[in-house]
Amino acid sequence: MPSDAVLYQAAALCLTYPDEDFRARLPLLREAAPQLREFVDHAAVTPAQELAEHYVRVFDFKNRHSLYLSWWRDGDTRRRGTSLVRFKEVYRAAGLEFTGEELPDFLPAVLEYTSRTGDTDLLTEYRDALGQLRARLTDFGTPYASVLDAVCAALPPTRT
Repeated sequence: MPSDAVLYQAAALCLTYPDEDFRARLPLLREAAPQLREFVDHAAVTPAQELAEHYVRVFDFKNRHSLYLSWWRDGDTRRRGTSLVRFKEVYRAAGLEFTGEELPDFLPAVLEYTSRTGDTDLLTEYRDALGQLRARLTDFGTPYASVLDAVCAALPPTRT
């Protein structure tokens, strides 16, 4: 069974825009992260344009399926700015500099950080957000829900 680090990295790739590089990585993703096979197999047989349009329909039109974790807790409020700064500080403390085009709370970025560091604290802190996103993706009937299923299943149990 692959390590959680491989799963988190593969999930990060699955949740980014499905460009040509993504399509080229599908065989590797399928092999490296069997937990993601449902999505990877779907992506492999779906025409590139159709998969890209589906991604945009699911993630880009409304916040209903937001991949920005702080949005789930803070919405579009002033608190969100503080949360975004905190994400950057966590990355910096681990020796990583966030330079992406996306905001630092973008789920694929958080998954990549977790993969590189082994630190699941951000994911567990936003476990409720991940659960809400997973439920909405499931209700929407998108194969992306299976990616969230795998990520949520890999998280350490909640501490009591």
